[in-house]
Amino acid sequence: MSRTILVVDDEKHIREGLVAALSMDGYDGLQASDGDEAWKIINSTPVDMVITDLRMPGMSGSELLKKIYSTYPTIPVVVLTGHGTIEDAVEAMQNGAVDFLTKPVNLDHLSVLIRKTLSNKDLADRNRELKIELENLRKKSGYTKIIGKSQKVVRLLETIQRIAGSKASVLITGESGVGKELVADAIVSYSDRRDKPFVKVHCAALNANLLESELFGHVKGAFTGAVSDKKGRFELADGGTIFLDEIGEIDANTQIKLLRVLQEHEFEKVGGEKTIKTDVRVIAATNRNLEEEIKLGHFREDLYYRLNVVRLEVPPLRERKEDIFLLATEFLNEFNKENGKDVEGFSSQAKAKIAAYDWPGNIRELRNCVESAVVMCRGKVIEVDDLPPNVSRASTESSIEIPLGSTMDEAEKAVILATVGYCKGNKSKAADMLGIGRKTIIRKMQEYESNTTGSEPRLSND
Repeated sequence: MSRTILVVDDEKHIREGLVAALSMDGYDGLQASDGDEAWKIINSTPVDMVITDLRMPGMSGSELLKKIYSTYPTIPVVVLTGHGTIEDAVEAMQNGAVDFLTKPVNLDHLSVLIRKTLSNKDLADRNRELKIELENLRKKSGYTKIIGKSQKVVRLLETIQRIAGSKASVLITGESGVGKELVADAIVSYSDRRDKPFVKVHCAALNANLLESELFGHVKGAFTGAVSDKKGRFELADGGTIFLDEIGEIDANTQIKLLRVLQEHEFEKVGGEKTIKTDVRVIAATNRNLEEEIKLGHFREDLYYRLNVVRLEVPPLRERKEDIFLLATEFLNEFNKENGKDVEGFSSQAKAKIAAYDWPGNIRELRNCVESAVVMCRGKVIEVDDLPPNVSRASTESSIEIPLGSTMDEAEKAVILATVGYCKGNKSKAADMLGIGRKTIIRKMQEYESNTTGSEPRLSND
């Protein structure tokens, strides 16, 4: 893709020499003889990068650098000088320069620096785009905790909004780590019980005796250690909602008492005789196949039907891969703040590994992966080596061969076409993997089709 680099130097032969070198590397070069002329160009023409001399008549390179950094902080600036000192270098970097080079310029070194700088800029730009996309999705859904643009997640949120206002019991199913508790949170958030008690019980964490007492309470002396009356979770949740996580783990006796609560809206405490009425909406979740548990005699069929009035299936992450980098961006921002770091994104190679991995632990595993990668990252970009071993070893399943002697344009075309093909035509996903903008992918694909057919392109923008 064509990039525009502005060269600012009061020495004409240096400007022209650098622009000629940039042209050989495929960049569009602009020239300015001083800071004032450069500032006018920057304000009127899209510029991807600036290379400026430090000492010039009129506006100096230092002043230009400060103005660019304060007004256009996403434009990277490399400072050149023939009179470099350590103090100059430190000051330039403090004022926002990405690097500091002395004259005469080593063109090979400059070429590498430009490629790296623009690649990092692409990653930062894509991260900003993802942040904006996240905010837009949140505004659209009205809920901030469930993140996704895939059809499965969109339909899930629509269903949540549709059923939230009812009193019907809800059964949330899905693999471990998919975010079933977040779905329960969303149901309550959208319901008219949002300001009433919302009590959560993780059934698998308690044995049978403790769970019964925890759910329904007990009276003093009901068992050894019951030194006083205790309210249960159903009593505490009266008027609101109770969330029973891992409902498939509860024992037969507790299943009977729970069925009665669902049918009659009443119960007795352990060891008690007084019947307690309750108005509680029940939301349950499980990663078990309850139909199979019924066949095995482990779960009551009548309780299953009482719980399964509305069923919400939360998709595993491998079935909503277009959401992966939205989620990863959210986690990246979270762990940057938590660890005092400023990691800007993932390299294209790291993205390819993340996209190829199946995520058996789902969102929970992805979150842990990003946290580990942020902690391990030594620079501004997460590389493959920063990822946990199980992710970094993931097979990308696909590779391409670029013949020796191919031009950069030919190599770029081969990579873009292969990536779009690998992503089954999904340009947003291909853009994420390559670390470039979705609009760039669309424009390139249109150019390729136009050059091939000689007619107007007819590509969709999906």
